[in-house]
Amino acid sequence: MRYTYDHTVRGCFVGYIVQAIINNFAPLLFLTFQKELGLTIPQVTALVTINFAVQLLTDLAAAALVDRIGYRAGMVIAHLAAAVGFPAMAFLPGILPAPYAGILIAVCLNAIGGGLLEVLVSPVVEACPTDHKEKTMSLLHSFYCWGHMGVVLISTVFFAVFGVEHWRFLAMLWAVVPLCNGLLFLRLPIAPLLDEDEASMPIKELLKNRLFWVLMLLMVCAGASEQGVSQWASAFAEQGLGVSKTIGDLAGPMLFAACMGTARFLYGKFGEKIDLQRFMLFSGLLCIAAYLLTALSPLPLFGLLGCGVCGFSVGILWPGTFSLGAKALRKGGTTLFALLALAGDVGCGSGPTLVGLVTEQAGGSLSAGILSGIVFPALLLAGLACYRSICRKYQTHQ
Repeated sequence: MRYTYDHTVRGCFVGYIVQAIINNFAPLLFLTFQKELGLTIPQVTALVTINFAVQLLTDLAAAALVDRIGYRAGMVIAHLAAAVGFPAMAFLPGILPAPYAGILIAVCLNAIGGGLLEVLVSPVVEACPTDHKEKTMSLLHSFYCWGHMGVVLISTVFFAVFGVEHWRFLAMLWAVVPLCNGLLFLRLPIAPLLDEDEASMPIKELLKNRLFWVLMLLMVCAGASEQGVSQWASAFAEQGLGVSKTIGDLAGPMLFAACMGTARFLYGKFGEKIDLQRFMLFSGLLCIAAYLLTALSPLPLFGLLGCGVCGFSVGILWPGTFSLGAKALRKGGTTLFALLALAGDVGCGSGPTLVGLVTEQAGGSLSAGILSGIVFPALLLAGLACYRSICRKYQTHQ
């Protein structure tokens, strides 16, 4: 079979599904890890922190490493790490003297795979000779949302039918996805991000560019605006509607992911008719409205609706910023994508952290915590204004 760049793009779509499995499967088992493996709450909390830290370190390392080993090797290593991480999660806790060490090793392997995918998938798609790259980028990122939904739904059904005690078998099944996609990337065509006679901007040059720092601000705000609600959506549904954890997961994060994926899919289908900057501006304003609806609505059902609106509003912010960066700093290369991914991860940690801290200070009022998160979409709007101003002044579009 002769593979084309269309197959490469589809492989990247699956790559984001793999990242969704990495980020969302283990959290479904945190309670099981406590009961079955004897993990404490601080140990479970540390798993989240370590996963985030390893992904950040991987983002940094990829900026220097990928240009040396190439995109193909990087994509294969990313998928291989995940393909090994899931079986490690299933078997290492029973092999090692300390079960926690086994889970920790598995989480780190998956985090390496997830971090590499986050850095590599977008530039691989950006390099493919396709029309309307903003559309393709938005459609690409929608597959993370569909993957998130698929992981929650399939895992929930599996646990309901076979029992959560058979989670190891499900972990092995999830490993098949990165294994097959990784083998596929051994043969898929991968285009260079820059022409042969072009050199990517040195990191020192990037750091001196004001537009780069505006893009970094946009990525931090995009990640924070997204995760500030997403990470607390389940707790908000449980607290506001008085439903069980299972229903809370379906009503909160699932609704959020579905709406976010819908926004990315719609832009992916009709993006050539929509100005990206204007759409991002509209999304920022809608995000502020969604935060206000979620935090201030007197009716829990409308608060939950606000979570869904927030999911739709943040859908374009992350992939849109990647597209803006690729246009404005075309010679940024892998370093640009890696540092933008790093900024996005910082935002993903900052948003939920601020919401949690304010919630605690407000006596457990999650509404107050979510209201504080409105600072991120507000800063994003300011960043978009700066981006437009700098582009007009210096004409940096290439």
